[in-house]
Amino acid sequence: MKVQYLGHSVLMVETQGTRLILDPFIEGNPQCPVSVDELPKVDYVLVTHGHGDHIGNAVEISKRDGATVISNFEICNYLESKGVKTHPMHIGGKFSFEFGNVKLTPAFHGSSISDGNNVIYAGMPAGFLLESNGKKLYHAGDTGLTVEMQLLRDELIDVAFLPVGGNFVMDVSDAIRATSFIMPKKVVPIHYNTWDIIKADTEKFKTGVEHIKVECLIMKPGEWINV
Repeated sequence: MKVQYLGHSVLMVETQGTRLILDPFIEGNPQCPVSVDELPKVDYVLVTHGHGDHIGNAVEISKRDGATVISNFEICNYLESKGVKTHPMHIGGKFSFEFGNVKLTPAFHGSSISDGNNVIYAGMPAGFLLESNGKKLYHAGDTGLTVEMQLLRDELIDVAFLPVGGNFVMDVSDAIRATSFIMPKKVVPIHYNTWDIIKADTEKFKTGVEHIKVECLIMKPGEWINV
């Protein structure tokens, strides 16, 4: 499994001959090093919740590539009304796709979609637990610290992507504690420094998680890692 970080909370995942993009906030993302037109063909689009900096360019990418969107039931209903192919799921649900398994995990946050002058209810926000080719990746989505994260320790996660920017999500201190709950092999901070309101000290995060013997990777937008 190969993973590219595209800034904010955007991940590109390549596994089992399939390409997935998570929370595809491309246009308007000051950290993203590519445009939608420069993205390679995508097979699946995964959306954690309805806010614009996460649902992003899901409609455009899905229509361009014929990609299937995986998200909660409410977001999928909305996207189907836009002519998008979807696979609806919900919290705790797990499904086996050709590339591997996807499970939706709890995330404590809000979720709505701004559509013109309308604000549409977008169901419960979620995180994603991906299992493919013998590896496990966790994308927490936007969330505060929750005791439910302790359940993820039993998953033996290879790499966890956790928000650290504070204000809307966990700050560095809470994200360190979340890491101690999950105990992945590696952790990557996301959702920080996109705007001033979510500035974060990732070196402090790195020091904190390495104190509990978890490797921290601070990825630059456009960088790839092998999981």
